[in-house]
Amino acid sequence: MEYSTFGRHVAVDAWGVDFDLLNNAEFLQSQLVEAAEACGATVLSVQSKQFEPQGATVLVLLSESHLSIHTYPEKGFAALDCYTCGETVDPQLAIDYMIAVLKPTATHAKKLVRGMGELRVEESKMNQIELV
Repeated sequence: MEYSTFGRHVAVDAWGVDFDLLNNAEFLQSQLVEAAEACGATVLSVQSKQFEPQGATVLVLLSESHLSIHTYPEKGFAALDCYTCGETVDPQLAIDYMIAVLKPTATHAKKLVRGMGELRVEESKMNQIELV
């Protein structure tokens, strides 16, 4: 079986996020798992760390690669990224899910197209989704 090296990596800086959302590793873990499932990814494992006095890191290991968040609640800042290999899972969907959860006042995002030779940097088109 031949596998493609094609992948997409979406990275987002989110600003103006509520302190309590960013300072809850357990909550963030459950939301990242839901985001991974919402984009059709296969979750292999999850690791999270709640820092003192504040902050959290959550890493969701995917069969397709990873989804992660690193937070700085005192600054209202979260660094999110999702990388997926292949064409069947769109990392943008996971990022859109997390932006809908976090509701930042500002976002700055880029998408890297990887595995095709030279890295290609594109604007990430953030899509407004509504969670049910």
